[in-house]
Amino acid sequence: MLGGRRGAVDATLPPLAFAAGWLLGGESLWAGVGAAVAVGGVVAGVRLRRGDRPRSVLIGLLAVCVAALIALRTGRAENFFLIQLLSNAASALAWAVSIVVRWPLLGVLVGAALGQRARWRRDPVLLRGYGRASWVWTATYVLRVAVFVPLYLSGQVLALVVARVALTWPLVAAALALSWVVLRRSLPPGHPGLRHPVTDQPAPPPAPNPGALPRGK
Repeated sequence: MLGGRRGAVDATLPPLAFAAGWLLGGESLWAGVGAAVAVGGVVAGVRLRRGDRPRSVLIGLLAVCVAALIALRTGRAENFFLIQLLSNAASALAWAVSIVVRWPLLGVLVGAALGQRARWRRDPVLLRGYGRASWVWTATYVLRVAVFVPLYLSGQVLALVVARVALTWPLVAAALALSWVVLRRSLPPGHPGLRHPVTDQPAPPPAPNPGALPRGK
């Protein structure tokens, strides 16, 4: 989500390269793995030249290498996508738990990007809005798992590639748009917005004293 449109597109290139190498090599795992790692290396080099953080670039390249190693060790092409499947299942669980414990991950990410740390949590309106919008992102991970699992179990390598591309940047773009709408509709009129959490709530009026005489009596 924080990698932007280019990052989302870049993430689809190694799987596409894997499928192309696998097909052109006569369903050879070595050809598919070699193509994926080579393209992953090129993507990493371009990202570094663009000024991306070396740590995130290396993590992306490492994920491609580990996926390739798993496929080679097991001898099954569909296992190239096993890390993707497991990471989406873990992400769905993490996002759902974050909402339940009132630390919605969308608020954590946006708050960090805006330099607010945890100030947004002291605004009940923002806390509720981030929680609702975080369900949108939870649903994206659940959707990926629901699509990937049957394809993985049936060994549909090409279908997994298509699903991987279709459920990456198009789904991220849709989730960004929908979560923004949900978040904005959760803010009442007059709220200053995401950049300005309302942390000083007005004190509630004192409770009436049943034993006090009405004024003027």
